[in-house]
Amino acid sequence: MKKNKIIFWITTAILILWEGLMPLGTLLFAPQYVNAGTKPLGYPDYFAYALIICKVLGVIAISLPAIPVKVKEWAYAGLTFSLIFAFISHAYVDQVVAYMLMPLAVLALLILSYCYNPKIVHSRTAK
Repeated sequence: MKKNKIIFWITTAILILWEGLMPLGTLLFAPQYVNAGTKPLGYPDYFAYALIICKVLGVIAISLPAIPVKVKEWAYAGLTFSLIFAFISHAYVDQVVAYMLMPLAVLALLILSYCYNPKIVHSRTAK
């Protein structure tokens, strides 16, 4: 059980930093760079703001134990779609391999977090 918690919290902590705190920090402290990643892909300026808000809400939902399971499922799904579409956008528009691999690497962490989440929830309810 301890191994499950360690794997879940390491992967989830990386997701919190990468998908939550970094975009939020950009929004709060460097707003001129908010759409630096989405504008070259052809998305409108407002899309970056919506994406940041959704990512922050998603990582909050997956990291707080008190959030209902259905909400966590939706948060994992939303983050998954975001990462898949990031990969597709980079593959179609700029075709830079590093830009294409980064969302897939984060997606792998998200999958690990998702797979280990029920294991730690089950261990919490078993006590």
